[in-house]
Amino acid sequence: MTKKVNTDPKLINEVLSRGVERVYPDKTELEKAMRSGQRLRLYNGIDPSGPCLHLGHAVVLRKLRQFQELGHEVIMLIGDFTGMIGDPTDKSATRRQLAKQEVLNNCQDYKKQASHILDFSDKDNPVLIKYNSTWNSKLDFADVLDLASDFTVQQLLERDMFERRVTDGKPIHLHEFLYPLIQGYDSVAMAVDLEVGGNDQTFNMLAGRDMVKRHLGKEKFVLAMKLLEDPTGKKMGKTEGNMITLVDKPEEMYGKVMSWTDGMIVPGFEILTNVPMTEINQMDAAMKKGNPRDYKMRLAKEIVTGLLGTPAAQKAEQEFIKVFQKKDKPDQMSEIKIREKKLNVVDLFVQTKLVSSKSEARRLVDQGGLLVNDQVVKDINTEIEVKKGMILQRGKRQFVRVII
Repeated sequence: MTKKVNTDPKLINEVLSRGVERVYPDKTELEKAMRSGQRLRLYNGIDPSGPCLHLGHAVVLRKLRQFQELGHEVIMLIGDFTGMIGDPTDKSATRRQLAKQEVLNNCQDYKKQASHILDFSDKDNPVLIKYNSTWNSKLDFADVLDLASDFTVQQLLERDMFERRVTDGKPIHLHEFLYPLIQGYDSVAMAVDLEVGGNDQTFNMLAGRDMVKRHLGKEKFVLAMKLLEDPTGKKMGKTEGNMITLVDKPEEMYGKVMSWTDGMIVPGFEILTNVPMTEINQMDAAMKKGNPRDYKMRLAKEIVTGLLGTPAAQKAEQEFIKVFQKKDKPDQMSEIKIREKKLNVVDLFVQTKLVSSKSEARRLVDQGGLLVNDQVVKDINTEIEVKKGMILQRGKRQFVRVII
């Protein structure tokens, strides 16, 4: 039995407004379709370039969940075929192409991670999972030529990163040119009514819209979401190295949110929580008059609650207060066996994996960012006598206890 579509105007307006950058062709047309009781088939495509989904994915997955709750048919599409090509969006150089097995290894836990947000077991309206190799791997050269006729070279050159590469004299490989039409064909193959994605994917999503018009003779709506960005304007994700993943521990999630700048609090509430917008606007006004720390703590707790549940969020908050406000050590921390009785401090921290390289360790020593038993290491030549129970610390929130 299929869940009946909910046509409540207030709920529809919330879905089409909150966290939304733009709707194509426009919000009014999509709103009309949803109010009519039409059951939309919609999807979001995930690029399996790494093994972990992150908060950037969560923004879009949360929007899919809203559509699911209204009774619409939701598809989580894993781009196992396009992942082998590599999405050139926002890339100043050609991406490394991935082998098929590498792509499959990356996406093997996506359903488990996405289940923190999407409901795959709803008996009336479960979210479906599809892989675009199902249809893309069956295309022959004649099919690709036919799809290529949907676009002009001028259209594809309009993409910002291609323009920059031409200006900088950097190569644009033909397979990158073809990426939008291969991704766009997903919309045709699934005969969707709507695609939801980050606003950085607008070009690719609109390419699919054009292809649906030509091949299926119908409208495909596009809903472009606001991005979760850091203070410099970069989107938070795998490439930028500043992501919060959906497999992070509650304490890690909470602590990373608390490291965000104050300017990210209001956008974070809007796109990653269910706190009413009226209340968010009130908090915004209050923050301009006083210390925003308490609001950031609430944001961290709301995010962890939404992904991992209330008990996990409460524990994460208690741990944060203990470690960062009361300056105590965390109750639980990673442990590592060290066989050597004495090590240079740089080698010691590399071995614990608190740092990724010797050069990073040296840089952190210069910045006063490495501690041994609460003592700041000041010299990269320091020799450390390894003892059972000693605590190594990087910055304010990363700890390792040594066991022998």
